[in-house]
Amino acid sequence: MKFFVDTADVAAIAELNELGIIDGVTTNPSLILKSGRDITEVTREICAIVDGPVSAEVVALDAPAMIEEGRKLAQIAPNITIKLPLTWEGLKACKALSSEGHMINVTLCFSANQALLAAKAGASFISPFIGRLDDINLDGMELIQDIRTIYDNYDFSTEILAASIRTVNHVTEAARIGADVMTAPPEVIHKLAQHPLTDKGLDAFMKDWEKTGQNIV
Repeated sequence: MKFFVDTADVAAIAELNELGIIDGVTTNPSLILKSGRDITEVTREICAIVDGPVSAEVVALDAPAMIEEGRKLAQIAPNITIKLPLTWEGLKACKALSSEGHMINVTLCFSANQALLAAKAGASFISPFIGRLDDINLDGMELIQDIRTIYDNYDFSTEILAASIRTVNHVTEAARIGADVMTAPPEVIHKLAQHPLTDKGLDAFMKDWEKTGQNIV
C-alpha cells in the first residue's frame, strides 16, 4: 500500500519524507487555508520535497473552468495530480485532462457507482471518503470493498485512494481490503508506530539496563 500524507504543512511533509514512508501528498482548499500560504507557492514547495504525486485541487464548478484551472495547476511541477470533484462537470473535466496525459485524482466519492464512472472517465486515483461515511452511520470500509471488487472485475487501472482516514484502524482495514493508496493526516501516520505494549516493554528494558550500570558508548 502506498502512503500519501494529507496536509499542506511543509515541515510535516519533509519529516515524513526523510523517513521514506510516504509516496505522495494530497491537499485540498481547506488544507491550503490552514497553511495560510499561497496555493502555488506551497504546492511548488511540496512538489520539490516529494517525488511522488501531489494532489492539487481545482475550485471551479463547471467543466471548462475546471479544465483551465487544472492546466494551470499542472504547470507547477511534473508530479502534480489534478484533483477534481466527483460531479458530472468533474467527470467531463477528468476525461478532458486525462486525455491530455495529466494525472487525475477524483475526490469526494461516496458510492461505488461514482467510482465506476470515474474509472471510465480516466481517473488515475479515486478517493472514497471513509470517515465522512462513518460520520453518517454508513460503513466506509464497505465502500472500499465494493470498489475493489468492481475494479478487479474489469481490470480498471484507477487506483483506490482511501481518504478521510481518521484512525489507525482505518489504515489497517483499508490495507486488508486492498486499497492501493491511503492518505491520512501526519498525526494518524505517527500513531501507526504506537502501541502500549511497545511502551511497556521498552520501559522494562530501560529499567533493567540501568541496573547493569553499563554504557554502550
